[in-house]
Amino acid sequence: MTHSQRIRALLIEDEEYDVRRVRNTLRQYEHMIEIGELVSDGYTALEVIRSHPDQFDVVIMDFQIAGGLMGEQLIRALKGIDPSLQVIVVTKMTVNVADVEFANRLLEAGAFWYCTKYPGDIDTYIYQPTDFVLSIVNASNKRRLERQQQVSTRKLMRNVETILEQKAMIGSSPALARLKEETERCAHSDASVLITGSSGTGKELVATNIHYRSRRRLENFIAVNCGGIPQDLVESELFGYVKGAFTGAHATKSGLFEAANGGTLFLDEVSELPLSAQVKLLRVLQEGEIEKIGRTERVRVDVRIIAATNKDLKAEVDEKRFREDLFFRLHVLPLYVPSLRERPEDIMDLLQHYLQSFSLEMGRAAPRINEEGIRLLRSYTWPGNVRELKNVIQRLLLRAEDEINEFEVRDALGAHARVSHTSEGLLIDFGNTESLLTLRQMERIFRERYLMFVRQQSQSDADAAKRLGLAPPNYHRMCKELGIK
Repeated sequence: MTHSQRIRALLIEDEEYDVRRVRNTLRQYEHMIEIGELVSDGYTALEVIRSHPDQFDVVIMDFQIAGGLMGEQLIRALKGIDPSLQVIVVTKMTVNVADVEFANRLLEAGAFWYCTKYPGDIDTYIYQPTDFVLSIVNASNKRRLERQQQVSTRKLMRNVETILEQKAMIGSSPALARLKEETERCAHSDASVLITGSSGTGKELVATNIHYRSRRRLENFIAVNCGGIPQDLVESELFGYVKGAFTGAHATKSGLFEAANGGTLFLDEVSELPLSAQVKLLRVLQEGEIEKIGRTERVRVDVRIIAATNKDLKAEVDEKRFREDLFFRLHVLPLYVPSLRERPEDIMDLLQHYLQSFSLEMGRAAPRINEEGIRLLRSYTWPGNVRELKNVIQRLLLRAEDEINEFEVRDALGAHARVSHTSEGLLIDFGNTESLLTLRQMERIFRERYLMFVRQQSQSDADAAKRLGLAPPNYHRMCKELGIK
């Protein structure tokens, strides 16, 4: 072991006789352990540790020393400076080694190990040399592991802070201020949360903020769109299955609940869960256990549930499409996310935020928007809420250079294909002859606006897919291609 690898100990002892015995005990192990410094009272020891926080691996201290600060009080003070610092207590009190009460007091204070001053070889050694040395080595290893864990935890916390910066809820309106306060309160609880609000308002963003502000922040956050999973696969996706449970189950698969164990599972469009999956979800909420397909024994999990929907779940309960008992289990902490129409003060903040953010991703300077363009953006009703706003900004950045004018804003908003609701369906205004679009551009605008129109008339993405005659995966793919989702 090199000099830099030797274990450095701070010795707190006020009697020269006992200092000599400690040194004698460690002399034959000096290639492994060295007394880095000797102090005779607790206050000096604290000052040494504060001044040189990384210099010592272990503290060896007499339980009773002069100066007023000693025993459990000194142990707690040392651990208060550095929780990873390991303290070994040596006592000359007449204490039986098996005195459980005394040992518990020291351990509760934060000591790693303690020993009494051994009567045998009293002129030479402190306690049993091999036990004493082994305790120092083990204490040093424990400190090293704890410090590595502290470094890892700090890195994870920095990652959490980065995520919270990226997932900030943008705006300064009273409605958003209330939502932020409620989000913070939900983060301090472990109860189930039910988030409601129109499509595109940012319900997953709220769920993300709850998780990363909670005690579960260092564990997994798993988000799943219940409406995007075929109904016959919902249970296997959520709860998993064992090998041979059904045709095609060639290997055991963990479900999303197991992936989220210790963390948070976000169930978006929870109203789309089939009744059979609702029963199993209720059991998880009640008992903390899941039933894997094909396995008789239940699996315990510790998962916080955050659910979201743009439907009226109470109405779904009345229509027997959603279990009432599950509704009450989910509806412990309700959160409502307001639409952009309910917080128009936030539109400009959101525009500037995403303009800067997307420009940075594209490696370009953020263009400015002229006054007429800003007026159009502020007066627009934003039926697709924040999701639509983000899509519009991305379209503007792809089409504009240094300045965005009102014509480009109209184009990004779909002004060439203005949509009005009539009893006959959708009327399309093709704009003026000076700015005709190609057929491919017009087809894209029509598909985009029509999908947006259907979504506004639908209770969920699954309902919209059904109305359009599309399978949910095809619907989601089309939305992605059009920049809607």
